[in-house]
Amino acid sequence: MFPDRVIYTPPGGPPQGPGPSREIYGQMGEANVFRMISDFYRELEASEIRPLFPPDMEASSRKTALFFVMLFGGPPTYIQRYGPPRMRARHLPFEIDERARRVWLACFEKTLDDAAAKYDFPAQHLEGFKEFLRSFSAWMVNKR
Repeated sequence: MFPDRVIYTPPGGPPQGPGPSREIYGQMGEANVFRMISDFYRELEASEIRPLFPPDMEASSRKTALFFVMLFGGPPTYIQRYGPPRMRARHLPFEIDERARRVWLACFEKTLDDAAAKYDFPAQHLEGFKEFLRSFSAWMVNKR
């Protein structure tokens, strides 16, 4: 698949814990999820890992927002449009090391500052979501 590089597999394997609460979507709604992910992508656009993303950050943001809508308990539009998520496989073309992962997480952390007020993110589910992001992002690392 990528003959000129060794694909690193994190020793912990895929995320083991529970995913984010599926109640999140019911409180946030689609518009807030899209706004949150749009803000997240603005952080990414200003970050050192910007080259890992496609030229059209807005289109990428919308696709990612559909993934989170589904993850949070909303409609499965992501699967209907793009098929099964298989996020690790989708990210393999991009060389993601631990440093890139940490930058990605920092961008999300900054976006989630005051998320309850900004996006109506249910406060009781915020720490669980952050834990999911840490585990999920660790699984995306594919380069030592």
